[in-house]
Order: sequence, then structure tokens, then C-alpha cells
Amino acid sequence: MKGKGPILVVDDEEIVRDSLASWLEEDGYQVETAPDGPTALGKMEQRAYPIMLVDLKMPGMDGLHVLTEARKKQPDAAVILMTAYATVDTAVQAMKQGAHDYLVKPFEPEELSQMVGHLTKDQALRRENILLRKALRRQFQFQDMVSKSPKMETVFELARTAAKSHSTVLILGESGTGKELLARAIHSQSQQKNGPFVGVSCAALAENLLESELFGHEKGAFTGAVSAARGKFEVAAGGTIFLDEIGDVSPKLQLDLLRVLEAREFNRVGGSQVIKTDARVIAATNRDLKKHVEDGQFREDLFYRLNVIRVTIPPLRERKEDIPVLAEHFVSLFQTEMGKPLEGISAEALELLMAYDWPGNVRELRNVLERGAVVAHGPILTALDLDLSLPAPSSSKGEPADSLKEVERRHIVASLRQHNWNISRTAKSLGIDRVTLYNKIKRYQIREDE
Repeated sequence: MKGKGPILVVDDEEIVRDSLASWLEEDGYQVETAPDGPTALGKMEQRAYPIMLVDLKMPGMDGLHVLTEARKKQPDAAVILMTAYATVDTAVQAMKQGAHDYLVKPFEPEELSQMVGHLTKDQALRRENILLRKALRRQFQFQDMVSKSPKMETVFELARTAAKSHSTVLILGESGTGKELLARAIHSQSQQKNGPFVGVSCAALAENLLESELFGHEKGAFTGAVSAARGKFEVAAGGTIFLDEIGDVSPKLQLDLLRVLEAREFNRVGGSQVIKTDARVIAATNRDLKKHVEDGQFREDLFYRLNVIRVTIPPLRERKEDIPVLAEHFVSLFQTEMGKPLEGISAEALELLMAYDWPGNVRELRNVLERGAVVAHGPILTALDLDLSLPAPSSSKGEPADSLKEVERRHIVASLRQHNWNISRTAKSLGIDRVTLYNKIKRYQIREDE
């Protein structure tokens, strides 16, 4: 029978550890034990424990201290404190610090089995909900892009349609929204999918270098051209060429690209031979090409040639319902890439991500989560792991930015939650003293049940 669990038992008395482990193993649970708090926290670095049984009175690090540190490492773990010194004050303090429940020693095996059994069923229901959310996420997946936003589903549908044709595609969107990722997805579902996908950043090279990069050059075409070289349009034969940041192309190269799109042919730099190309063109830009056309900075005929199928990716701030889905996707990805036991993200960390405005869009979100995955000490990413302390003011047109007071209030609430309403630790994390924190809680009318 496959064991349930795992459960971590923390008690300084060996006979108690062995007895509890024996009882729980008879019920089919996988059980690990630790003789003290530091050993238990070390084990939490290696794996997640949905349930922990922790003795309240232990030498050195007591059960409340273990509870506090465990909540930082694995906020979703259910901690049951065991005590032979049960008092109302102890129970209230333990529950306020995040304990799930407590048991008074000595207790019967049946009492322990019942409590752990109910808790296991509750956690199983939560896991089932997570699996359902993952299944829902897969319904809105387009290759390596995930979303549950209606706006992005419209983007995916248009991209799937575009993939069935050989027409030129123009992808518009802010930096970091995933324009190249969408281009690769279109290529992978197109008739050209067995051919190469060749990307070129039009903003990264000077005009003469970009011309050679795109079309190739003949030997002696310029200083340093010691041999002939094929350009990206030749390399992309039978596949797709992705022209990123097309809005930065010079007027001369705009004319050359127009010829390629109209006649499907070009010349190498310094050459006279006409070379045909069957590469499918996908272009992308974060610029307003229509405005560039009106200002005379971009050729109108080239714009129309590129604008056959236009796909616009909305910024992340306009589809915040995607943040939890993307966060889950990236954490799962980093788990594989880093070989770390990452299992999820805490509710407080997710709230912080949802409050931020993401000027760098999905790329910035990924970078923040990657940094968090690197520094995380446990399998659950917490708000402290994220290098993201304050929500940025909204930059959406027509929407006023949050007041400084509201931003500060939300940050204080998030910090209080992170530290389970421990005033001393919260004040320290905010860089203020306890009196100042109490005054701000009173001024902003912050309640513990928020």
C-alpha cells in the first residue's frame, strides 16, 4: 500500500517519537522524526511536510519557535502542537501564530488518528482543487504559453488560425509580453514546423551589420568579408524568420524588406545573384507602427505588407488573472531546471505579485520568481523570497495611481500576515520600531481578521 503523508514528528523524547511514528505508520502514513527544532527545520529544507507534530516544551528551541520558523519555510504545512502543560494562554498563542490545533499529553492513539485523518482529508480536497486548476490551465495553453485570460484566449485562437497559413504575421505588444514565444508557437503549429526557426533582433545591430545578417554577403563585399556568408533569410529556408523589433529598421532596410515580402527575393551584400526565399515572415515590435507611418518614420507600403495578420498581446497588468497560473507554471519549471524541491508559492507571496503593476510584464514576473526560487530555503516560495516589496503605481491609461497611504497600508497588512501578526518581527522587517507600527495600525484601522 502506498503510504500517506509524509508527517514529521518533532519531540526530544525518543520513546514519544517512536510511539507516535508507530501509531501513524499503522494508519498508513509515511513518518519521519526529529529530536529537536534545528533538525526539524533542516529536514524542511529538503522536502515538504503537509503535517507536523511538534512538542511544545523542548530544550533550546521550543515548539512555538519551531512553529514560527516552519511557517516561514512551509506556510501551507499544518502544525499540531503537543503539550503536557496546556493552558488557555498557550493554546491561544499557538493558534495566533498559525498552529492548526494542539493535543494535550497524554493522548490516545484514536484521538491522534481522528485529528490527522480529518486534516488529511481536508488537504486532499485542497490538492484536488489544485489539480482541477492545473487542468483548467491546460485548457488555455498554447505551446509554452499559459493563460486563463479571455483576452489571451482570443490571442491564442488568432495565432492558431495564423499558423495554418503562410501569411506574414505582425505581433504587437510591450516588452516582456512574450512576442517571440508566440512567434515560436505559431511556427511549431505551422506547415513550416519541420524547418528552422531563425530569430533576428533588428534593434541590436547597426544598419550595415543588420543588412549582412539578414541577406548575407559576398567575399570582399566590405572590410573583413574574407569569405561569402549566407544571411538569415537563406538559413530560414523552408522555415520561419522572426524579425524582432521591426520598428527600429532603417529606411534603406525597410525598402529591402519590402522587396523580399513582395517578390520573395533578395541579393547578398556585394552580390548580383538573385536569391529566392520561401521563409515565412513573422515580425514583432513594441512600437506604434501606425504612428511611425504617420510621422514618416516607417514606410506605409511595408506596414501593409507586414500587417496581414496582426496579433496584439495585452500587457500583464490588463490580465492579472494570469499571474497565479504563470507563477505556478514558472515554479514548476524552476523545480526541474534547478533540481530544487519547489512545490508552490505562499498566499502572501501571491498577494504581493497580484498587487504589483508589472511594467516588465511576463519577463519581469519570471525574473522575480527565478530569483525567489534561487534564494528560497524551503519548498514554498514566500513573500520574503521575492525581491518585490511595494506595489508599483498603476500605469494604465485613465486609471489613477493608488495613493501612497494605500500602498503603505497594503504593505503593512502583507508584512503582518507574513509574520503572523508578530509585532516585533513585523516592525523589524519594515525597518521601524514597535511604537511606530502600532500607530500606523491604528491610523490605517488595520484589523487582524483582514
